[in-house]
Formats: sequence, C-alpha cells, structure tokens
Amino acid sequence: MVSQTSYRDAATVGIKPPTFQLPDAAHVGIVMLGVSNLERSVAFYRDVIGLALLSRHGKVAELGVAQETLLRLEELPGVEPIERRTRLGLYHTAFLLPNRAALASFIKHLSQLGVYFGAGDHIYSEALYLVDPDGLSVEVYADRPRSAWQVREQELLSATAQVDFANVLKEEIGAWDGAPVGTRIGHVHFYIGDLERARRFYHEALGFTIMTWSYPGALFVSAGGYHHHVGLNVWAGDSPKAGPTDARLLSWELVVPSPEDVQAVRSNLNRLGWTTQIGESGTVVASDPWGITVRVLSRGN
Repeated sequence: MVSQTSYRDAATVGIKPPTFQLPDAAHVGIVMLGVSNLERSVAFYRDVIGLALLSRHGKVAELGVAQETLLRLEELPGVEPIERRTRLGLYHTAFLLPNRAALASFIKHLSQLGVYFGAGDHIYSEALYLVDPDGLSVEVYADRPRSAWQVREQELLSATAQVDFANVLKEEIGAWDGAPVGTRIGHVHFYIGDLERARRFYHEALGFTIMTWSYPGALFVSAGGYHHHVGLNVWAGDSPKAGPTDARLLSWELVVPSPEDVQAVRSNLNRLGWTTQIGESGTVVASDPWGITVRVLSRGN
C-alpha cells in the first residue's frame, strides 16, 4: 500500500517539464472575457462576486480589487450565452480569497442574496462554484496551508468532497464588503479536447509542472509548487471550440518576473513548433490546440 504524506518540499512534488521550467513566481494575471451584455455581466461580478468596477470605456469594463485589474469584460456583437459543458474553452475563472474567514463571509453573502452555488472540498482548498449570466463558470475559493496538502508518490492529491459548511462558518465572520484586499485570480480551468495534446502545450512548451494526473479526465499544472495555475479537463467531450457567437474566454495572462523570462517562454514555444506573436509592450501571444489564447508578459513583480 502506497503511503500518503503531507506536502513538505515543492522540489519533490510533481512531474517537472523536460527542458524549460517556468519561474516559481509565475502566476495568472488578467482574464479577458467576451460577453453578451456588459451591464448584466458587470452587475454579476460586482454585486455577487464582489469585484470593484475600476473603469469602463464603451463596451469594455475592468473589474478588480484595490485598484488592481483582475477581469476585463468586452461586450461583443452577436455573442450569446452558452450552456454548461457545450464548448471547449473556459470552464471557470477562479478567484482566490486571502483566507478561510473571507470564504465564510462570502458564503453568508451568497446566502443573503439567495444565489445558488455548488461547492467542493479539494483537500488543498475549499471552493464554491457559480455561473455567470453567460453560462461561464466561476470559482471562489480559499486555500488550506500547504502543510495540510497531501502527496502520494510525488503526486499532489486532489478530490471533490463535501464542504463542511458548519466548520467553515465557525470562522470569525466580518461583514462582506466586496472581495477583500489580497483577492486574486488563483487559477484558470479549461475544457480541452485531448489531455496528451494539452500536456505538450502547457507542460512541455509553456513550462508548467504537472502536479496532479490521476484525477479522472484531468491534469492540473502549476509553477512554484502551487496546486494548480491551470486545470485541464476533457469533461466537455466532443463539444466544439468556442466560436465568435459564443460568450467565451478571449485570453488570459501568464505573468512572469522579467522580460527575459517572457523571451525564454517564447523561445521554448518556438523551439517546439508553436506559433507565437509579439503584442503590446513585448507580450508574447500563443494559442493552444483549441484556440485558448495566453498572453505571456512581465509587470516587473
């Protein structure tokens, strides 16, 4: 019988990429969504999720926390909401709260609004799941300390168990006044068509470490020993790619420490045959086999 141990050293966990590995500080930046109705989407992410509206220009709005943009919404002509698990592309955008007490406050907030949500205890985190007005899923979660994460034969264990709401709500709950300082996008999760092709792009080319590979139909990859910055699953089956008339992910940011790191990512992508483009301020733009676009950039942090 294989023993299960607590998480101690990130260097000993996961399957490292064969050549290029992302810096430990790499993380998810701004997520950009194409929506059918900007007013409706702004209201959801502001009033339900708790983000502040930071700016709005025409059909584009930016929302975030403490003047930091986390989400950019663009209303696109002809776009319609989608049904759950009907398109390859975005499964969910995941907002990481700074602590469990904030999660407890958020649960109380949703209950007061009468908003339906799902939930899952993933061993390393406790998570709530909602759906935005366009049918795009949203996760709001809090991490457990890394000392509570579980490892088996170098693999970080993941599960989906029931959340012990009674226990969570024992936390000291303050009044919910929107997403608190320290909230950020912890990860993004995608519906893709093939795990092996996804592995070649996200693991071999982008340089993420595979942290979990035994969860049915999924891979979870990260930098710096985090449980996952990107989730990849085949749960949408043979669904088509999100198209121009679908509410969808437009792109997501992979933020690395320096411009040299940006170029290192580009060099590895190109070396392995992936097409890249250069965007504003040296941003490197690439797309996976299902048209999911990543923008690799540095903000000097």
